[in-house]
Amino acid sequence: MGKGFFNVPIAINEPVKSYAPGSPEREEVLETYKNMFNSQVDVPLYINGEYVSTGNTRTMSPPHDHQHVVGTYHVAEQSHVEEAIATALEARKTWALMPWEQRAAIFLKAAELVAGPYRAKINAATMIAQSKNIHQAEIDSACELVDFLRFNVQYMTDIYAEQPESTNDAWNRVEYRPLEGFTYAVTPFNFTAIAGNLPACMALMGNVVVWKPSDSQVYSAKVIMDIFEEAGVPAGVINVVFGDPVMISNTVLSSPDFSGLHFTGSTFVFKELWKQIGNNIHTYKTYPRIVGETGGKDFIVAHKSANPKQVATAIARGAFEFQGQKCSAASRAYVPAGIWEEVKAFLIEDIKSFKIGSPENMDNFITAVIHEGSFDKLAKYIDQAKADADAEIIVGGGYDKSKGYFIEPTVILTTNPKYATMTTELFGPVITIYVYEDEAYADTLKLVDETSEYALTGAILSQDRYAITQATTALQNCAGNFYINDKPTGAVVGQQPFGGARASGTNDKAGSAQNLMRWVSTRLIKETFVTPTDYRYPFLGE
Repeated sequence: MGKGFFNVPIAINEPVKSYAPGSPEREEVLETYKNMFNSQVDVPLYINGEYVSTGNTRTMSPPHDHQHVVGTYHVAEQSHVEEAIATALEARKTWALMPWEQRAAIFLKAAELVAGPYRAKINAATMIAQSKNIHQAEIDSACELVDFLRFNVQYMTDIYAEQPESTNDAWNRVEYRPLEGFTYAVTPFNFTAIAGNLPACMALMGNVVVWKPSDSQVYSAKVIMDIFEEAGVPAGVINVVFGDPVMISNTVLSSPDFSGLHFTGSTFVFKELWKQIGNNIHTYKTYPRIVGETGGKDFIVAHKSANPKQVATAIARGAFEFQGQKCSAASRAYVPAGIWEEVKAFLIEDIKSFKIGSPENMDNFITAVIHEGSFDKLAKYIDQAKADADAEIIVGGGYDKSKGYFIEPTVILTTNPKYATMTTELFGPVITIYVYEDEAYADTLKLVDETSEYALTGAILSQDRYAITQATTALQNCAGNFYINDKPTGAVVGQQPFGGARASGTNDKAGSAQNLMRWVSTRLIKETFVTPTDYRYPFLGE
């Protein structure tokens, strides 16, 4: 046990490097990118601190150059998943008893490894395999991952410090134990930081983890595991398996020792996993914790008082950064007729100035979407908009997958507020705009609230404080993260805890103490100093 009340370093947000021409970080990441792009990496499973090669491999290719192979990864069989579960449970025997300051030190070291010696490597891996430009890679795979690791340590100590009142007669104290059993992390392709945070935050609180990354994020997941290993995460605490998600989930969720799911991904998959957990509830030794952040149909609402240039910029950044492949990306916008023509002119001018291509060329603002399935889905909706009478493409609309999965940033204008692309999550560089009459602001807010099943992010732009207040009230249930005079993306750990409700998830707010509380089970200990020796209470006296 620790022998002191230890203060951890005060968490601060990692500064975002500029990567300006001539800067040392730009030269370093470009050199690292070239070396990694022109070499081959082999990514085995990671079980009990050992790299496990299965012989059943799949190739990894950059979305912006899909014929080029940068490596292979190994696919798990059911026996490997069972081994991961067994070794996690064995590791729990010592990991759960490790003093909290030792766990804290491991993940604080991991943060500094990301911020320093691994920064170029994790950014380059994210640029190559997830087609992020350098700015998007930097704010995600470097800065946000560092922030998660630092702030989670601080939140852990804040949680542990929360203790009940005691008296002279008895000392009351609360232990924040890890969950009994093992936990399961399922992570997405679009944020390297999320992929690292979901298993790490559970492990920090003393849990052991089976982690299944997205097949489209294996390259940077390997870098994360290298960092965790160097930081000193013991064997068996975090085990990584790749491959068939149905088989892996079936194996994990059938175990009596399964105790928690930490998920980021599609709404449909999350609901299916929730249903599967419910069907298996009599199997488990404890009620599993279920935490999920899924999709969004995120909105921007402009009021007639809004600055048209600010509205256009919020749309351009909110809809098209990282090709719209953020859960928080703006994909529907409501603009009043009185400012629409100005907004339209600014927006078209901005989009036509975008450069598109490989992230290695840092002039490019837009790169490729993640894979062919995403490309084909987006192309289908764009073609449909070209054919429909109640939709018009005012800029973009082109696509080409001959070399990479490139979709032009596309703006659809619709006269139908319930048009398909106003209601369906597309997860790509497509936004649909509905123009409303200036006087219909209140009705439009009601429309925004009722149009989508999701409730993740949204934004209001206005110079009228009454209009802002009206929107904040009317839209209180349709966005877990609500932005005033800003785009609906870019949540920063320690500043804007992230998550939404309705079909968007459980709103457990990644990057906050609320999330970490889901991964502990509290035990109250009452110690009485002078123990009674007579059962009789005063009311029994004669």
